[in-house]
Order: sequence, then C-alpha cells, then structure tokens
Amino acid sequence: MNMQAMTTNSDLEEIHAQLMTYSKGHDSDHVLACILSSWLTGAGVLPDWLGLGRDGFVELLAIHFPGLDYHSLLNPGRELDVERFDERSELLQLLTGNCGDKSKSEALMARIVVNACQGQDHLWQDLGLWSRKDLSALMAQNFPALAARNDKDMKWKKFLYKQLCVAEGIYTCRAPSCEVCADYQACFGPED
Repeated sequence: MNMQAMTTNSDLEEIHAQLMTYSKGHDSDHVLACILSSWLTGAGVLPDWLGLGRDGFVELLAIHFPGLDYHSLLNPGRELDVERFDERSELLQLLTGNCGDKSKSEALMARIVVNACQGQDHLWQDLGLWSRKDLSALMAQNFPALAARNDKDMKWKKFLYKQLCVAEGIYTCRAPSCEVCADYQACFGPED
C-alpha cells in the first residue's frame, strides 16, 4: 500500500477504503480511517504521528489496522504547539476518565482528541473528520459517559472546555440557562 503517492483531497475516499481493508472491526476503525486519510492529505491540525509519538502511532495502527505497514504512511511533518496548550493535561484527564474501557486505543484516541483541541476550527474539522456526525460517533464509542452528558448536542470543543470549567467550579456564563443566552448559536448551532 503506497500512501505516499496520495496527497490530495480527492484521494480521501481511496485512502479510507485502503485503510479499511486492514480493519480489525473495532467500532472506531471508520473514524480513525477518516482521521488518517485527512492527516495524510494535510487536513486538520494533528501533528506528526497524530501527536502519539512513533510508538503510540504504531500501537494504534496495530489495534485498528493490523498488517498495515506504518512506513507506507507519509508523516506530514507538523509539530504540536504545546506552548499555547496549558489545559492539555486537564483535557486528557477528562477524556481518559470517561473511557469506555473496551480497548487500549481509547486512551490513544483521547490523546488525539486533546491534540486536535489546539486547532481554531470545530473539533471535527481539526481532527480531520468528514462531519460532526463522525465526531459524535468517536465520542460515543470511546468516551460514552462523557458523550451521554452532551445531551443537548453542544458543539464538542465548547462542551469539553465547559466540562473543565464546571470541574473547577468556574461559571463564566452570565445567562441562567443556555436557552436564553445570546451566544446560544455559537455553542449549539449547526457546524457544517
């Protein structure tokens, strides 16, 4: 499988299909294949090895796509901007504390989500996912307790940061409820 030759957005579906031929059958294989396909074509904000380091990346591929040679994947060569990411450990703790405990890949997926939170777009875009629906599936499959708490379908990045604020007892919103807030559309409106 020569992934290095495929680097345009028009190749996303082809890369995804090739990755899925190695699928182990885990719930998250599809969304991870979307993330990898986008990452390989330069979409999203994820750094080298999805921010997992080489060993974590290889481990993730072995769980979801056994038999896939990671050497065939072109590493985009982006670095993680850790300086602007003070809340990294708190986000990671939030996600790993809500893993479904089905697979070791959940902890790796938590690190990927945390790395994508540094981006400026919607979380599904920063991850390189193809829709918000894919992100909701990723969250439900890997962090079911956390996903269940987002019962009003708040935008995921805003929801995660709100969870950090609630855990710290910080309530910056002046509205008595989200429904009467002037920023309601910014938190709950469509993302597509």
